[in-house]
Amino acid sequence: MNSLNLASPLAPHIQNLIELRQLCGKDYRSQAKLLTYFDRFLVQENVKKAHITRQIIECYQRTLSHLTPRSQANRFCVVRQLCQYLALHDVDTFIPEPMKRISADTAHKPYIYSHLEVQSLMNGALALPPVGSLRPYTYHTLLGLLYSTGIRISEACNLNLESFHADKQCLYIAQGKFRKARWVPLHDSTRQALAHYIDRRLGKKPNAPADPLLLHRHGRRLCYSTVYYTFRHLLDQCGITGPTHTNPRIHDVRHTYAVHRLLAWYQDGQDINARLAILATYMGHVDIRSTQLYLRPTAELLGHVSDRFHDYYLRTVDSKGGTL
Repeated sequence: MNSLNLASPLAPHIQNLIELRQLCGKDYRSQAKLLTYFDRFLVQENVKKAHITRQIIECYQRTLSHLTPRSQANRFCVVRQLCQYLALHDVDTFIPEPMKRISADTAHKPYIYSHLEVQSLMNGALALPPVGSLRPYTYHTLLGLLYSTGIRISEACNLNLESFHADKQCLYIAQGKFRKARWVPLHDSTRQALAHYIDRRLGKKPNAPADPLLLHRHGRRLCYSTVYYTFRHLLDQCGITGPTHTNPRIHDVRHTYAVHRLLAWYQDGQDINARLAILATYMGHVDIRSTQLYLRPTAELLGHVSDRFHDYYLRTVDSKGGTL
């Protein structure tokens, strides 16, 4: 992975660790990116030796203080893995203790967008400059896909033109999280919207089947950093701020999809427990526990839960001949 542009004295060791992890069959791309931050820190601190000390680790921890607890833990975890790897050859390498487990109270609380807020964001996307370019339609389509399918932002950015199978009314996610491939069925309205976007998209190059479906205005694949700043602009434009100390994120659209899907099932009188496994598969989760993390209580959702429990209670009391 030469594209990482590692430059510190530990660069060869970092490269070796990444390659070793990948040879073991692990998708180590996200961890590799986190290691580049540590490599950059070493360069900025003018570290001259390929040796990690307690002082280096403590100094690096202080530079992470502006991040959320979960982001701090993720960056620190891969650095600790690097220390453990280096200790195999350098017994004097300092290996820090693991960071404490992040509690639910300190973890980021997802923001659940309302239907009106989602519509506002999509309308705002259509007004993005430059006028007459593909860019407004790209972001309008991106937001629509995220909200109607619940796919990850990374999966959306990695879609190719050949990923859309109009005849099957599906998207094919070739490599999701943990390198899992899956088919994602589309609602007919989503299929039509995506087909209309592709009609416009095919007028721009590159447009071979293996080329990006969602195209940057400079003819490249959309990347997360570009999407992040554009989404922040749309949030500001739409006046969506969230509660105190909570910054709505584009990943929260995936949380919103899960909550709204659950709400629709409650409204339709569906068996929620039976359908959670379907939702987990659809969202590309390894098991149902990952899906449960996406299900956040909202006032509307809790109202339906309360009504269903009340109806169940009344039926149970009546069947036993009781009175209220």
